[in-house]
Amino acid sequence: MSSQETGAAEPGPDSVGPSTCSSIMNDAITGDVFTVTIGATVPTGFEHTAAEEVNEKIGVDARIGKDRGRIYFPIATDKLFQVHLLKSVDNLFVVVEEDDFYQFKESKEDTLMDMQLLASKLPWTNALEVWKLNATLKKKKGYRKKGKGPKVIPNSEPMDATVAEAEQQEVPQAATAAENQTTAESTAEKETSTQDSEEAEPEAKLIKFRVTCNRAGDKHSFTSNEAARDFGGGVQDFFQWKADMTKFDIEVLLNIHKEEVVIGIALTEESLHRRNISHFGPTTLRSTLCYGMLSTASGLPIDTVQWDLCNLPIRTGSVDIVITDMPFGKRIGSRKKNWDLYPPCLREMARVCTPGTGKAVLLTQDKKCFTKAVSRMGGLWKKLHTVWVNVGGLHAGVYLLKRTEGVFGQTPEDVYESRETVHGEGDEKGAEELS
Repeated sequence: MSSQETGAAEPGPDSVGPSTCSSIMNDAITGDVFTVTIGATVPTGFEHTAAEEVNEKIGVDARIGKDRGRIYFPIATDKLFQVHLLKSVDNLFVVVEEDDFYQFKESKEDTLMDMQLLASKLPWTNALEVWKLNATLKKKKGYRKKGKGPKVIPNSEPMDATVAEAEQQEVPQAATAAENQTTAESTAEKETSTQDSEEAEPEAKLIKFRVTCNRAGDKHSFTSNEAARDFGGGVQDFFQWKADMTKFDIEVLLNIHKEEVVIGIALTEESLHRRNISHFGPTTLRSTLCYGMLSTASGLPIDTVQWDLCNLPIRTGSVDIVITDMPFGKRIGSRKKNWDLYPPCLREMARVCTPGTGKAVLLTQDKKCFTKAVSRMGGLWKKLHTVWVNVGGLHAGVYLLKRTEGVFGQTPEDVYESRETVHGEGDEKGAEELS
């Protein structure tokens, strides 16, 4: 990311300049409480579920964004830690500015120039303070990027060399000043010089950043990379930060949805759906998606087990609700095998669920097979509603089914006959005809 042209626009009344930004980065939080807007990405389809959780746990009303999979809500800085306790959100960011109807210019060059000049007109102060406070909260909780602790190196020489190189990069001015000191200086002068270098060290540290653009809409004259490049160039010119795509300190978000533009600063380094998962398999569900499915079950306590869904070791009519992720037929099994798997699974769930009150929350991407299997249950299941979600780029559905009053085993459709039985009867009939 690089700047194409340097914008010389004057800062607005609510803007923050390089000197103010340096003060924000280096000074401690003063304790002043103010309110900011937090944006959160959530699994598509469960926006209302996430909004309900925000209202329940934080006590504020959340609004659903125009772009699917996003919610926004206000929060005071003294309650910022609560946003990391939400179970339904994937990523968090603090909103710098929102514009519901951004006026894009007709030509591509003019639009990108406006993007570059936009950085100097934004109210960065509160957002940067929240970013600073959020970093302090993560340090107190012992968060580490990628969840890896420090490695123990037996030989200390490489580590010392690395530390020395890092110190030379961070404080070249302080290192140069230390080299120029002579041995004839007094102890007091050395202490003063040391204090001065320690004070200069945070100021000399260069902030690294990147800009990530998420764009939706087909009427834009520019691409996402072009918007990120030119807007990032404006940020770089305004703050004098260094652009770094991998080892960055601040991630600036540029979200464009049709004519809506939302600019924010990321508060999470990676998606929060990883926090409760110890192992990722080929079909592991995101924990935030699991929370949405559990919320669909009306908050009943759930026991997690691993059984054969076609032959559950549970007595008939003793289960309140069943929640499961059914095979899509992509990475596990196949679409053809689903036609043999779905009917017995639904039949067994109908057997163990309580008639009249039992429910099932089922996730699947094989919509055609699932709908046909439900219709073959003889009225044992009634479909209440469906939540459409995005699972790894696949358009899937979370189906909420309710167990009807029908008695299991008394309708012709719910009598399960295995293929072997059917084939066996056919062979006997064929033998009789031949005789």
